[in-house]
Amino acid sequence: MELLTVTFKDLLNPEFYINNGGLWVMLFIVFAETGLMVGFFLPGDSLLFVAGIFSPKLVDKLIPGGTGSDFADLLILLLLVSACGILGNILGYWFGKKSGPFLFHRKDNFLFKKRYLFDAKEFYDKHGGQAIVFARFVPIVRTFAPIIAGIVQMDKKKFLFYNIIGCIAWVFSMLFAGHYLDKLFVRKFHFDLKKHLEVIVLIIVLVTTLPVLYKLFFGKRKSSSGRKPS
Repeated sequence: MELLTVTFKDLLNPEFYINNGGLWVMLFIVFAETGLMVGFFLPGDSLLFVAGIFSPKLVDKLIPGGTGSDFADLLILLLLVSACGILGNILGYWFGKKSGPFLFHRKDNFLFKKRYLFDAKEFYDKHGGQAIVFARFVPIVRTFAPIIAGIVQMDKKKFLFYNIIGCIAWVFSMLFAGHYLDKLFVRKFHFDLKKHLEVIVLIIVLVTTLPVLYKLFFGKRKSSSGRKPS
């Protein structure tokens, strides 16, 4: 029996998981990326996009022979993936809520400032629902958003509501975009996305991370330039 050689590049390649793990590995990755801090590097957006392209292949693992309907295949994936994403966020929220009291009573040090927690709590009290929804579409942020929501004691019912809305919107947009854009490009431009997945993944990563990088670097410049000289 030949052993599978896995490289770090493979771990960042969504097609690798689909070819070597199929549906169940994909579901675990979605759960891990949204509920376990160690899953922040996993390819959530690109994995769902590619899953939309290979939806018949994935559903065939669950229903041998498939459903015979593209829409039914996507709907099954939507329900399963959304359930894993919702449960993952709930686990992250639970972990944050359990660790929150300890952090609020912890003394400040070089790396930890308690005022950051109060700032985060104020932000979630004001924009918590939107934060949970939009965090789904941003790599790394979606891993830590539910944990922070738990730490700052965001209202449980409010979190659960926006967790469900955000997860379904994220999964739906990625799965259906992958599936139907692939068909559109083949029909209109004779361009098969399956043969250019590396480029597609790179574009998705850039689209989802550039707003964060812009805010991170240019936001700091604006805030520093706006300070009054002492």
